[in-house]
Amino acid sequence: MKIGIVNDLELAVEALRRAVLSSNRHSVAWIATNGEEAIRLAKEDPADVILMDLVMPRVDGVEATRRIMKESPCPILVVTATVHGHAEKVFQALSNGAIDAVPTPILTHGNQLAAGDQLLAKLDELGEMQADRRSVTTPHITPPYSSDSPRWLVAIGASAGGPAALGRVLSDLPPEPSAAFVIVQHVDAHFAPTMACWLNERSGVPVRLASEGSVLVNGLVLFSGGDRHLVFRSPNTLGYSAEPRHLSYRPSVDVFFQSILKYWKGQIIGVLLTGMGRDGAAGLKALRTAGAMTIAQDESTSMVYGMPKAAVELDAAVSILPLEEIGAAIHSSLARGGVKFSGTER
Repeated sequence: MKIGIVNDLELAVEALRRAVLSSNRHSVAWIATNGEEAIRLAKEDPADVILMDLVMPRVDGVEATRRIMKESPCPILVVTATVHGHAEKVFQALSNGAIDAVPTPILTHGNQLAAGDQLLAKLDELGEMQADRRSVTTPHITPPYSSDSPRWLVAIGASAGGPAALGRVLSDLPPEPSAAFVIVQHVDAHFAPTMACWLNERSGVPVRLASEGSVLVNGLVLFSGGDRHLVFRSPNTLGYSAEPRHLSYRPSVDVFFQSILKYWKGQIIGVLLTGMGRDGAAGLKALRTAGAMTIAQDESTSMVYGMPKAAVELDAAVSILPLEEIGAAIHSSLARGGVKFSGTER
């Protein structure tokens, strides 16, 4: 792939250049030393992926990401010296359409490259995105549920632009919703705990990172973490699986939606928010076919209209709603026991 590098520090640029060229799969398209230059080069010489720093003179990485995604959309990977130290800016960039965030490789004493493997692994994932075209089988949902388990599950998938979208949906929920929530977001494993904390601070309901054996509870949001797929282990517990290994998305929304159909015994609301690619679309279609209420974010409010667009094309969404109506629609559906809500219905 052709890679654009955006960074104002000479040593960081050299480390990124070496990391990219250390693989025979990628080349450097251009190098920009500030966000303004990156915006121009993204138009003049489109790259397959842009590696975006955050703190730069003239135009920072957050604003450059927003402008590039608006004027000449391209997969953008935030690469910063300290992901956790710049957490707020990272989330702003992700909310503006960046795909993910990873630490910047460094040149050690002796001029050796360190921490380049994580960047290359992420580039390989991005390279596989557009080739990721999977079908999902449609098992049957069994309606009965245990009295010890939540009656409702709200399953949400998101990718590029997801942090802001998820924050809005969760903030619109009542303090004690009568459902368990699970979110699968495409984000680097090292950054998932920080994002769960960030969402918890902005949500009307508590958000916790899902761990092996996490139990679904009414009014609790479990957030995917790690570099494996989040799946159901039993009708009311979650865990992580390395299989299927060939998928470019880890965790995969489609894999989680499939596991819902295999284990969950209650009612379901499936939601697919902004994101690049098609992950989650076929899974949402499977949920709808099996009788679930399904929602896709509409084009006008999606930062990246990829995943929800794919769902709409598959006729996977019962309702297509603007972001500002999704939280209220979930609440209304729960309150009415699954009665269809307003929006563009198909």
